[in-house]
Amino acid sequence: MADSGVALVIGAGDATGGAVAQRFAREGYTACVVRRHADALAPLVERIEAAGGRARAFGSDARREEAVVALIETIEREVGPIEVFVFNIGANVPSPIVEETARKYYKIWEMAAFAGFLTAREVARRMLARGRGTMLFTGATASLRGAANFGAFAGAKHALRALAQSLARELGPQNIHVAHSIIDGAVDTAFIRDNFPERYALKDRDGILNPEHIADAYWQIHRQPRDAWTFEFDLRPWMERW
Repeated sequence: MADSGVALVIGAGDATGGAVAQRFAREGYTACVVRRHADALAPLVERIEAAGGRARAFGSDARREEAVVALIETIEREVGPIEVFVFNIGANVPSPIVEETARKYYKIWEMAAFAGFLTAREVARRMLARGRGTMLFTGATASLRGAANFGAFAGAKHALRALAQSLARELGPQNIHVAHSIIDGAVDTAFIRDNFPERYALKDRDGILNPEHIADAYWQIHRQPRDAWTFEFDLRPWMERW
């Protein structure tokens, strides 16, 4: 297995983030996976290592500047150069506007937007020094348009998309590929299975997104030659209305 540096996944949950980490580990990268609590990442690390890959788990609050600075410094010093950065924190919490609290609105923005800035800034500093890298931001339908009861989430996702656009224009000429995905549809997760059984029933008809197939798309974006880079790509089941 070739030594290909580090693929850092911020928000390595049980679906998309975990699948992306496994995909890049399969290609020779050391997957550095991050959540608030590192213990929750033990099963993912075990799966990667059982398949012959390399992985390191880190517990960190991506909303806290000092924690992010320390995280990136530790990875670069102890593991290797970050060649791929994936920001995958969700924070999809619906609420009617008259019931939304300032605290929750702010927390959703911190998780889905501000954390993207903090982590991307620290990684960009290293990538710029090396003159290479890939940065991938996970977006959603809410990145493009708001919906009833999703004012906080849509606002945060709009902000993350704007950040990714700005970074693409700033860092692209420095040989750093920045891309933003629109995941438009339900993803095969325990949350969808337990809370939306009618939607989950569409799985047998390929009606919900398979995290492994999302990860394949991320890998293909990373592998693009720089004369034909994609900035934004959307993924949805064939039957999704849009």
